[in-house]
Amino acid sequence: MNAYGNILLIAMPGFLILILIEMLWGKWKHNEQQPIIDTIASLTSGMTNILKSTLGLTIVIVSYGWMVKHLHLMEWSKGSIAPYIIVFVFFDFTGYWAHRFQHRVNFFWSHHLVHHSSEEFNLPCALRQQIAVMTNIYTIMILPLALLGIPGEVLAIVGPIHLFSQFWYHTRYIGRLGFLEYIIVTPSQHRVHHAMNDIYMDKNYGQIFIIWDRMFGTFQEELTSEPCVYGMRRPAQTWNPYIINFKHWYTLTVDAWHTKNMRDKFRIWFMPTGWRPEDVKEKYPLFTVEKMSDLKKYNPVYSNWFRAFSVTHLSVIFLLLSFLFFRFGEITKTEALINGILLMLAIFGFTALLDKKKYGMVSMVFVGAGIVCFSVVRGDWFGLNGFLPMGSVIVAAYFAVTALAAAWFYKTELSAETESAMFNSMETQTQN
Repeated sequence: MNAYGNILLIAMPGFLILILIEMLWGKWKHNEQQPIIDTIASLTSGMTNILKSTLGLTIVIVSYGWMVKHLHLMEWSKGSIAPYIIVFVFFDFTGYWAHRFQHRVNFFWSHHLVHHSSEEFNLPCALRQQIAVMTNIYTIMILPLALLGIPGEVLAIVGPIHLFSQFWYHTRYIGRLGFLEYIIVTPSQHRVHHAMNDIYMDKNYGQIFIIWDRMFGTFQEELTSEPCVYGMRRPAQTWNPYIINFKHWYTLTVDAWHTKNMRDKFRIWFMPTGWRPEDVKEKYPLFTVEKMSDLKKYNPVYSNWFRAFSVTHLSVIFLLLSFLFFRFGEITKTEALINGILLMLAIFGFTALLDKKKYGMVSMVFVGAGIVCFSVVRGDWFGLNGFLPMGSVIVAAYFAVTALAAAWFYKTELSAETESAMFNSMETQTQN
């Protein structure tokens, strides 16, 4: 956990710098303004993912270490580079198939849909990663590596490299890359993957190498005659990463409950993505984008004051998250877990407030009060006082002010009346 936290301390500022460069480039060269709230939603989604990963909030069925110890058939010399190459290519090959299953099977779509939930295509949306997988069910896919006796340390090094190497191609500002289009995944090819146009659906699953798509018949090039439309056929219509992560599973569960066909109650989980029982589909219709012109982006209106507040609050959460990773080697696992849960609750309330939900305001008030009480009782925010005099007092004061600000913003511009007016057109669209 400490090693991964150290990696993130380096990677996260790098990602933010690249995101800022992309935003400035879009403004300077294309006169485009990247939607700030969509960017905030992407960043908070990334935060929830890395909190879940680093805090170990996963049920371990069988560990890779156990498999290597009991099942290995060979051993490697300590300085050999071959295991690293093998693992990288293996990760990419199995990643292609896991990615393909995630798109094609109802149950597995819940593991991945958050990544496609943005209706923009930019570097921030690369950070929209899942928290819905609560077990290490994909460990079985790396069984061959355990049989080869490849040490877990190799996977721990190659894994983040392979993952972070997928960040750069989430942009609209890089065109075709010549001969590289035949070898690696490029921005043009990944734009196709994120598009929901009929011709682009379920194409280009590759993560680093595009050769898998070319080999297995899932490749599609970007066409100038067919501009990409980004998002999902069943739009998320929320900024809250927790709702996005679990809403498809919720839909499947409700559909399985409602259908009268006993066979459909079981097969709905393993049918193609989007499939619903006929009796449920007729009685409980869901809005689905059939024509690209039907898509109306989720874009609530906010004041400049609220936008400034949102950017400030996101920045503070990011700093506290970075401090958590910085302190991983010094605080206990219990303290790290408490710290992480407080931050995850703060993100929930914040993103719910972005959705203009009353429970978002209530959540921010309660989380703010909880953090104030925790800081007062403990007298320190996980060792912050050792780096910043009266650091815990500053944290407590900030969240107290934030709780009041959330209540004020909700009363003045995020009220139910305002929300109702804003989403009136969306509700009409859904009914139609």
